[in-house]
Amino acid sequence: MRKKRIVITGGAGFLGSFVVKKLLSKGCKNIFIPRHSQYNLVDMDDVRRLYSDSHPDIVIHLAAVVGGIGANRENPGRFFYKNVMMGVQLMELARQTGVEKFTALGTICCYPKFTPVPFKEEDLWSGYPEETNAPYGLAKKMLLVQSQAYRQQYGFNSIFLMPVNLYGPGDNFDSSSSHVIPALIKKCFDAVKDKKKEITVWGTGRATREFLYVEDCAEAIVLAAEKYDKPEPINIGAGFEISIKELANMITKLAGFKGKIVWDSSKPDGQPRRCLDISKAEKEFGFKAKTSFEEGLKKTIEWYKNSSNQ
Repeated sequence: MRKKRIVITGGAGFLGSFVVKKLLSKGCKNIFIPRHSQYNLVDMDDVRRLYSDSHPDIVIHLAAVVGGIGANRENPGRFFYKNVMMGVQLMELARQTGVEKFTALGTICCYPKFTPVPFKEEDLWSGYPEETNAPYGLAKKMLLVQSQAYRQQYGFNSIFLMPVNLYGPGDNFDSSSSHVIPALIKKCFDAVKDKKKEITVWGTGRATREFLYVEDCAEAIVLAAEKYDKPEPINIGAGFEISIKELANMITKLAGFKGKIVWDSSKPDGQPRRCLDISKAEKEFGFKAKTSFEEGLKKTIEWYKNSSNQ
């Protein structure tokens, strides 16, 4: 990898910045990060220009239009179109221009709504995704179809990784589009600052999730880009399950909010349960998450506290 020219779409983003750091620490010097102001990856001509400017050996495609349940409900068309067009065009032109390897990042949202827990890669096609994020999940899932089809027809080396919900320093804390962990952290700090006695949280709290610290995910992506060359999709996770209620209690305690949590059950829970079988990632390229959940939450809360001058 050290001598390869590497393009990382989304390299300036939350996850991408950690992947770039990880590659630099391994001695990779030729890293190209396309900025949105210069390259609109939904536009085929811009993708063509990106490859012409960077001549990559390896492409790691992390760029995505993402958000929590609310953002997914409000933007199903935009989330589908932009994610599908970015991925399809990047992979097609990578094939045309002789890119050696394409690493596509999928999502846990690819899985059916009712998947046996823990989610195994072979259950990926056994039902329709959870409705609130199906357009996003299916747009990403099309990259797996494309990846396998291109390997079959053209011998193109493309791999597909499916991480669980990520969290960590630098996450998106915008309340209109953030995922559950940053949304809860922000609610707690806002409530403490405004001396509020309660915070309202979407859903019933019964849904479960698995979370992966962003730095661990970056490690998994780099290991897979180096060592994994098979058509089958791979789960990337930490291998644990926590209810949203337990999560909310943990975050309020760590963030110093001592008030009451009010559950708004008129709002959706999203997928009922999420927890991955992570054995394949360890077997295929030796990945195992290192950061404990409490340690990761503490680092994330500390980062938010310092960055927002709370």
